[in-house]
Amino acid sequence: MKIHFIGVGGIGVSALAQYYLHNGHQVSGSDLASSEITDKLKKLGARIFIGKNNAKNLSKDTDLVVYSPAVQKNNPELAYALKNKIKALSYPQALGEMTREHFTVAVSGTQGKSTTTALLALILIKAGLNPTVILGTKLKEFGGSNFRPGGELLLIEADEHFASFLNYWPRIIVLTNVAKDHLDYYKNLNNILKTFARYIGHIPQDGALAANWDDANTRKILSSNSRLRIQKYSLKQPEAKRLKKIMKVPGEHNIYNALAALAAARILKVPDKISLAALSSYRGAWRRFEIVQTKPFILISDYGHNPVKVIAALKAAREKYPKKKIWCVYQPHQHQRTHYLFSDFVKTFRAAPIDQIIITDIYDVAGREEKATSRKVDSTKLVKAVNKESVIYLAKPKIVPFLKKNVKPKEVVIVMGAGDIYQIIPGLTPGRIKRKIR
Repeated sequence: MKIHFIGVGGIGVSALAQYYLHNGHQVSGSDLASSEITDKLKKLGARIFIGKNNAKNLSKDTDLVVYSPAVQKNNPELAYALKNKIKALSYPQALGEMTREHFTVAVSGTQGKSTTTALLALILIKAGLNPTVILGTKLKEFGGSNFRPGGELLLIEADEHFASFLNYWPRIIVLTNVAKDHLDYYKNLNNILKTFARYIGHIPQDGALAANWDDANTRKILSSNSRLRIQKYSLKQPEAKRLKKIMKVPGEHNIYNALAALAAARILKVPDKISLAALSSYRGAWRRFEIVQTKPFILISDYGHNPVKVIAALKAAREKYPKKKIWCVYQPHQHQRTHYLFSDFVKTFRAAPIDQIIITDIYDVAGREEKATSRKVDSTKLVKAVNKESVIYLAKPKIVPFLKKNVKPKEVVIVMGAGDIYQIIPGLTPGRIKRKIR
């Protein structure tokens, strides 16, 4: 089968491309810019087109086109596929078809999906269950990949944006928490709760759910559900203290992630001894509190991009480095997210337990911004609303020179955001990073 991927450099789409390559299909793909991910796909045998999308990138004998949810209907490659009656599926639709063919475990929730998926993957591998894994980040244990080939057990990260997870039909769902996010799509928390409840309805009668019982919104969704077998987890359970001692990654949020993975493993009848050994071996994932260097100063890369994730990462930093000066460089992700969660961001940065925060310009996501919303908010307005001397605005090109001048040895710098802010890291690590950072 010939399959073409539009937006093949995306973290989810690329994992699916690797799945099809591994299963012997002919894979091609296009993306606006080259990256570590597109380079790896080339090495694996995919034909990759870089630059402006062009209908010539796919032929009439293409069997399937898979496109990123960010791709617009007027995209020339997608338009060509539709005109020539080539089957075209969005990434969630294509992944949804896979979930019907496999025994699927889906990790869902507003926060912690990638880390929980990674932790559960390590448990299932150690237990000999040989999972096929599609992950929203790159994992050291997978050789720096976001995909692991395996057997019939499929473990996926199930994204809630655009209600993508409604395409999935898992036997087991892990629900980490439910909070306000993606309000450009959902508009309010009530719609989020309704959509999560609908998604949970996809679990079959003989399925099960691992749920964070400390989260009020999760309890609200599940309070009237009597048909499902629910494996509850909580920071109050005795394993939480043990996990705090054995986990290598810091922060209360990572204890929750580990408890979620442990709960799912129990549903699959994995002995706790195996689960705890796997959890203690976890070294962290790409851009999830990833320690890039420790000298002359400590440099951490983190993907946090909504208020809950940001404050969790900053609290984890303070917990890990209680006596060090901590700097954070934060790039807001999307004007719409910043607009809808503006007051939450203000509270987050006012309460942040660190010494200095630099907020740079908002990262726009192509095809997902409304011009009217973009005009309502910017980073300078956010800094002004926070109204703290320790929170300042800097344009992205000025950040590296500023940090080089002001950060002292042994201090901590966290580079945070889901956009392109990671691109400043090589400028802070001259001669220290041999690998290319994407």
